[in-house]
Amino acid sequence: MAGTSELRTARLSGKSARRIVHERLRQQILELQLPPGAALSEAEIATAFGVSRTPVRESLLLLAEEGLVDIYPQRGSFVGPIHLSDVVTAQFIREALECTSLEQSAPSIGPGDIADLRELLAQQRAADASGDVAGFFGLDEAFHRRLLEAGNHAAAWPIVSQAKAQMDRARRMSLPSGGKMADLIAQHTRVVDAVENGDPSGAVNALRTHLRVVLSDIERMNQEKPDLFSAD
Repeated sequence: MAGTSELRTARLSGKSARRIVHERLRQQILELQLPPGAALSEAEIATAFGVSRTPVRESLLLLAEEGLVDIYPQRGSFVGPIHLSDVVTAQFIREALECTSLEQSAPSIGPGDIADLRELLAQQRAADASGDVAGFFGLDEAFHRRLLEAGNHAAAWPIVSQAKAQMDRARRMSLPSGGKMADLIAQHTRVVDAVENGDPSGAVNALRTHLRVVLSDIERMNQEKPDLFSAD
């Protein structure tokens, strides 16, 4: 959990206690620091953050609305399982927004955009070489966000990010698999190569193929760790 010093720093930036607690708990859930099934004690979280139980309770309710937390009266709150139906919906939303953006913008993506994407690819290779899973995940996010920005659709990223919360937990689990990060880098590279070579159709097809890989990954993870998933 975050310490009181982190809370003070965040409050100086104008964030409310509820927002700070919500953002931190959400991050810990998505990064699997709090895995599916983990108990969430309002009292312990409030003590860790140095706040009252009210913002904690409000944060848990927000996380429950996102499907990340299950709240049971008289029993307590727990990190929820990964809902397969939400993963499929998130993948649909992500593919629709990112592929449409690239289809519309690929011909106008300039050298500066390509240079930024190439730099992110280089950083991803460095993260892969050092086994930095958390760093790679952040760079993967940065790559997709930058691709939307290159297409003048930066405002779509918060929608994508919000929709794919369930998906991100499963993706986190699959990244440490041997060669997984290298495979994703190769897929990213095919997208950038096609854009730079003036092949919008090839770029969109490469991106669509890349985004759909998560479905087979999650199917495999569901078979390996069924207790972490829910078909509801």
